[in-house]
Amino acid sequence: MTYKTDSKKILEFLTRVTEEAGKRILTYSKGNLGVTLKDNRPGAIDIVTDADRASEDFILDAINREFPEHDILTEERSIELKGSPWLWFVDPLDGTVNFAHGYPMFSVSLALMESGVLVAGMVHDPLKKESFYAIKNSGAFLNGNPIHVSGAARLPESILSTGFPYDKAYSPDNNIAEFSRVLLRVQGIRRGGSAALDLAYVSCGRLDGFWEQKLKPWDMAAGMLLVQEAGGCVSDESGNRTDPYTQFIVATNGIIHDLLLQAIKSDS
Repeated sequence: MTYKTDSKKILEFLTRVTEEAGKRILTYSKGNLGVTLKDNRPGAIDIVTDADRASEDFILDAINREFPEHDILTEERSIELKGSPWLWFVDPLDGTVNFAHGYPMFSVSLALMESGVLVAGMVHDPLKKESFYAIKNSGAFLNGNPIHVSGAARLPESILSTGFPYDKAYSPDNNIAEFSRVLLRVQGIRRGGSAALDLAYVSCGRLDGFWEQKLKPWDMAAGMLLVQEAGGCVSDESGNRTDPYTQFIVATNGIIHDLLLQAIKSDS
């Protein structure tokens, strides 16, 4: 399939916009940050902050200015789709809870889909000044240097990451049972709090795998492409190829993929 995307233009745009959005996020801090709960149910923890809104406003303005014909799917507002073959996935601040607490694990994630296929994506960590990016069929990179998934071949030598859904307090589908099963089979599990960065870390070999359920498309889109272009594997919990709309994502170096799928589902 031939894509119409101008990859050089898209990469320049991704770099410029995610870096500027990251700078705007860093102008906020724990002491001067407005925080609002998205859900008033008991046990709800999903929040939005002034930093999320400022970053999103900047990114949406940039997309609308340079690509007015493109559609946008973003975290903090609903935008009517025009039916364009191009669709942007925008997470203006992935790891909002971390950011609100001053915990240094958050990112800006931006991806472009063309005719249902992810063609470009970037995850930018404004604190570490790290930009992970991928263009379809062109590999994955970190600050301009090629990256590749790890070579871990067994779960006992693997470090994984996961997360828990915001409705874990009142939904039985909360990843706790899966976490308990996998924990006993691996070298370690980390809970980063930014799915976009978790996927980026799989793409560069800092993590050997990642799984989570009930993420949103903007959480996963850029990271999914990063893992795939870095030589890894992305599927749903049954091992089927999937897309950013999946309700359960499993991403690994490919070597341990089937082993992780078995561990997630197995009680033995």
